[in-house]
Amino acid sequence: MLSTLRNIFVRVDFLLLGVATLIVLAGMLTMNSFTGENNLFFRQLLWLIISLLVAVGASRVDWRFLRNTRFITAIYFISVFVLLLLSVIGSIFRGAQSWFDLGLFAFQPTDFAKIALILVLSKYFARRHVEIAHVRHIVVSGLYTLIIFMLVFLQPDFGGAIIIFIIWLGMVFASGISKRHIGMVFASGILAVFVLWSFVFQDYQKARITSFLHPLADVSGAGYNAYQSTVAVGSGEIWGKGIGYGTQSKLKFLPEYETDFIFASFAEEWGFVGSLILFSLYATLIFRILSVASQGETNFEVLYGFGVGLFFTSHFFVNIGMNIGLLPVTGITLPFMSYGGSHLLAEFLAIGILMGTSKYARVTRKGENQNEIIQVTSYKYR
Repeated sequence: MLSTLRNIFVRVDFLLLGVATLIVLAGMLTMNSFTGENNLFFRQLLWLIISLLVAVGASRVDWRFLRNTRFITAIYFISVFVLLLLSVIGSIFRGAQSWFDLGLFAFQPTDFAKIALILVLSKYFARRHVEIAHVRHIVVSGLYTLIIFMLVFLQPDFGGAIIIFIIWLGMVFASGISKRHIGMVFASGILAVFVLWSFVFQDYQKARITSFLHPLADVSGAGYNAYQSTVAVGSGEIWGKGIGYGTQSKLKFLPEYETDFIFASFAEEWGFVGSLILFSLYATLIFRILSVASQGETNFEVLYGFGVGLFFTSHFFVNIGMNIGLLPVTGITLPFMSYGGSHLLAEFLAIGILMGTSKYARVTRKGENQNEIIQVTSYKYR
């Protein structure tokens, strides 16, 4: 019995999985502290159990088959097909057609599409690390990304589209593409925005964009959510009001307390000290992900781990930024902490795959394939 359990958990990174679970529990505790008539806590507990099983199961898989172009291509086109199907039969929630209503629960495929994109970009850049300075690799990788970006953007899910762009941009930088070419891309983007603002956008369109970028300028209208969020964060002060005593949240002044603004709910009850503890958990999570990635057998595993770290980091900064009024409200969840089964499954699957890749990386590090080690080392420090 003990031997069986040991075999099941032999590849589990308990630090990585443990920190992620603690963040989920912090979110569940925040959800449970509001009213007695909802069962968000128990639903999230069920999703946590399922997600942990998915992560442990993924850690036992030999993921080297993902290096095969056919598998990666299939994963990419399946993701594109699902997003296209979503635009046809998806359910509309809060103005976005981004959910499949399956009766007992709803499923949002966007986060799984992000993981698919990370896998595709990892495969693409891993094969071309020697010739990566060529500008065509910006164009080709950009086209892969653009298709998923547009399908998400048109839902419309502007926040999800932003994360997809950040993932692409970060992996482009990590791959070693010429900074001159990156500068050309940025210059073209700035020029396009200037032309659109000066000659294309109507006054009402400019007003909408201004309201989006500066939500606190209209606290009784478009900026109401952002304003209530900043009030909740500030009212927590140093030590917080205590679990269950968050007035902004409990009295329903703060909208979407269990998803988009769960950090504001947490900060109101736990204060500045509790927020620092939460930030330290996220820092540990990202550091551990990058540490595991750095031991990857090939460039593919290294890039995948970096992409996963970038995925969580971008979600974290965008969500915290909108909770404290520094960034526009985009509907981005806080990784592992916000309520929802779809994103929780995707996040635990991502780290499960990462844990799975470590099992053959360690064997390689013992000397079975010195050429690959040299390749990874030269890539990481190029």
